[in-house]
Amino acid sequence: MQTKKKAVWNGVFLFAVFGLTIYGVFHGEDLTAMAQAIRGADFGWLAVGILFVLFFIWGESIIIWYMMRSFQIFLKKRICFLFSSVGFFFSCITPSATGGQPMQIYYMRKERIPVPVATVVLMVVTITYKLVLVVIGLGILCFAPGFLHRYLEEILPVYYLGIALNVFCVSFMTLLVFHPLLAERIVLACMDGLERLHLLKKKKERRIRFQESMQVYRETAAYLKEHKRVIFHVIMITFLQRLALFAVTWMVYRSFHLSGTSMWDIVLLQAVISVSVDMLPLPGGMGISETLFLKIFVPVFHAATLPAMVLSRGLGYYSQLLISAVFTVAAHMYYMMRASAREKSEQAECQ
Repeated sequence: MQTKKKAVWNGVFLFAVFGLTIYGVFHGEDLTAMAQAIRGADFGWLAVGILFVLFFIWGESIIIWYMMRSFQIFLKKRICFLFSSVGFFFSCITPSATGGQPMQIYYMRKERIPVPVATVVLMVVTITYKLVLVVIGLGILCFAPGFLHRYLEEILPVYYLGIALNVFCVSFMTLLVFHPLLAERIVLACMDGLERLHLLKKKKERRIRFQESMQVYRETAAYLKEHKRVIFHVIMITFLQRLALFAVTWMVYRSFHLSGTSMWDIVLLQAVISVSVDMLPLPGGMGISETLFLKIFVPVFHAATLPAMVLSRGLGYYSQLLISAVFTVAAHMYYMMRASAREKSEQAECQ
């Protein structure tokens, strides 16, 4: 019952945010002119953008496949692609992308992958995914001050907040992994403080669940220490995966036959949006991503900024949502049919 209520709430929240985003972006705009601009875009470049989105999803599946092999679990790459699609679909539709990993673990169990193994693999994926964003965000901040002031003056507070939240998240996860006892003391002390202030109800079960979850971090630490080369390769693949998704906006730029802005400027601007919204409790950064695009890409797209935003978000987020939804349904059908076939086989053997 609790799961159903949560699903209903997530659905209502998603559609509410989507409706507010549509209203906020298009209210008072010339939709006819926007539609004409979109129709004039070169579909060939947009098709390449869709391939980049597929590469983005496929990249995580290769990471899962590669890391599972380090545990001597040999899966087919197409099965890992289903796991990846499930993760991206539920991450796209849940606040702060919280729904992806639990559903991936659910489907991994159908391949008889132990939950501790699945959890460690997905924990490493999460850490490296966030780490790449932090490296890009801090890299822009430290080494490209001219870029910051040329494009980001208007949104610098949001960008700084995004970097701060991502740095905190990666730092805290690293602390949990490499210093679990210290992290445990810190979290339990915070719980005590919140309970004394009556901001959190005192529950023994919460503490037990937290202490049990710390075992995952200990296992992750052991894995990281024993598989340094694997982690290096995972980070490299994650960089390529992220850059491919950011480059979708460059494909949109080329589809409008525009010139004058370098590919790397556009890729980094899209990275700025991702860094800024990644930790916000909105499904897919919906609403804030569109707003930031319309603010920072004006010097790039000029009069075509609105149609460019529609195409960029349409490819980078909504096509990702659609593609991963299709393969999530495929995963559900595949395991349902496999379970049915196994059941029929067992009945035949009994007869």
